[in-house]
Amino acid sequence: MIDTRTTPYAALVLRLSLGILFLAHFGLKFFVFTPAGTAKFFESLDLPGGLAYLTMAMELIGGVALILGVYSRYVALMLIPVLLGAIFTVHAHAGFFFTNPNGGWEFPAFWIVGLIALSLTGDGKFALKPSPVKY
Repeated sequence: MIDTRTTPYAALVLRLSLGILFLAHFGLKFFVFTPAGTAKFFESLDLPGGLAYLTMAMELIGGVALILGVYSRYVALMLIPVLLGAIFTVHAHAGFFFTNPNGGWEFPAFWIVGLIALSLTGDGKFALKPSPVKY
């Protein structure tokens, strides 16, 4: 049985935690590795350096949108390609466990599951601009 009294709060917690994770990863790329350094890393993976800037923009804008609750269902789905890119370009070769050298794909895959769950659950409580579609 679904507890409709607490489900909106569960979605809120999920939305906030996912948004904070995206902001943390943006911050790492921006403040620690720097945008230019992140672009060089992308180029070392045979990816266009400009893709680093797009990735950082998606992490920043998507993270803020999730935290504020702006079309969270859609934003969650739009962020999945960022994580798929991380899995297939950086983490897949390292195996499953994220504790492996160079980090495995366990964490980004679980992060995707969280985004799918949020998209299915809905925006949750205190969303500024709830997604218009109800599943």
